Amino acid sequence: MTYPRRDRLRSPHLARACAVAAAVAAISLPALPPASGGSVALHRPKGDEDHQQWTAAAVPGGHELRSTDDATHCLGRSGTEAAVVACGGASAVWQVTAADPGTYALGVPGSTDRLALGAAPAGGVYPERPQLGADGPLARWYLTPAPLPQATMPPADQRTLDQVTFLTAHNAYANGVDGGFAPPFVNFFPNQSRGIAQQLDDGVRGFMMDIHQTPDGAILCHDSCTLVSRPVALWVDVQRMVDFLERHPGQFVTVFLEDYVSADVLRAELARVDGLQDVLYRPDQDGVREHGWPTTADLAARGKQLMIFTDRTRAADSGGLTRDSFGVMYQQEWTVENYWSMGSGAGSSDWSCYSRWYGSGVNVPLTREETGFHPLFVMNHFRDTTLSGTAATDNGKLLNRIQNFCEPAARKKPTYVAVDRYDLGNPQSAVDRLNGYTVVP
Repeated sequence: MTYPRRDRLRSPHLARACAVAAAVAAISLPALPPASGGSVALHRPKGDEDHQQWTAAAVPGGHELRSTDDATHCLGRSGTEAAVVACGGASAVWQVTAADPGTYALGVPGSTDRLALGAAPAGGVYPERPQLGADGPLARWYLTPAPLPQATMPPADQRTLDQVTFLTAHNAYANGVDGGFAPPFVNFFPNQSRGIAQQLDDGVRGFMMDIHQTPDGAILCHDSCTLVSRPVALWVDVQRMVDFLERHPGQFVTVFLEDYVSADVLRAELARVDGLQDVLYRPDQDGVREHGWPTTADLAARGKQLMIFTDRTRAADSGGLTRDSFGVMYQQEWTVENYWSMGSGAGSSDWSCYSRWYGSGVNVPLTREETGFHPLFVMNHFRDTTLSGTAATDNGKLLNRIQNFCEPAARKKPTYVAVDRYDLGNPQSAVDRLNGYTVVP
């Protein structure tokens, strides 16, 4: 059995397990050269350091997983815990066997013990230290190359929607140009600095928007519309997008709604947008789950240029009007998405990528794939508070985080890369680079 160079060891379970845990779904080395016998914990990388990759090498009796920082140290065992040990000894050897599709079991030679996650308490998260345990679902790991192998992007007339990456504006409405979006003190920290029309002209093609219900309909506000001066209605910004698409055939735009309105209010709001139904794309009516995403050329030929997602779930609409009945798709059914926060507005950042949708009653891992269907990957790359200097630095490191952390975590390329202050740090250059290749997990 052979393995690519620089494998990243990940648990299929922990691909979704860290929304509230102090851990990331990867086994990591300490920042300094490891000491033999040091225990291994699941670790959130801070910034663009790595120290969490292993090279699989065949040895008598099995394989060693050698540190890419120091090949004399391996991922091994100390007692019942995973540990950093000196390579060459019995405690560094694993029997690697294929398990569930795409995953492996790491066994102790001559034993039924497997490297596994500890069981999570009810409603809790998995322990941060992997241990030896029985074979089973918690003893399944990905051996994922990092960066993922790349293939040349198909020609423009053959590339499918899920092969393309779109620059996406987080809280696109919170720009301080089009109108008010929050109480006065919050307005000092806009997520963007340019209005929706300018964002479209600049190449932004994904728009994240928060909508709240007021007597005036679905209004774009952050947290609450109370004390917001000159708020903008959702239909106004969607109309801007439809008008842009009519002037630019072949372009494709996606709207992501953080949705705090009733379904009937949302339907009435979108009904105010002239020409929306002409350009609205309905993957639920296009056989995408059975046959895959269409090519962008096919969408352009049909004039289907706009897709709208809601973060509401179908279950939340059960017994009433469903949003997809008027063309708003339930995002959890069509995409995967990483947890949104990289940390506070200043200081070190959390570069780990794990699912946003993990918790009580929901488990949508970034690695989710279905027969015949490839979910789109929404990658968030922003912090709790938008500071221009921090955003510029983070956006300048976007490609590093994508290729060394988020693509391996999801085993797919991002379809949407959402950032604050897209005008700083040139995140478009990272998007352009992604649009030059596909990944081969």
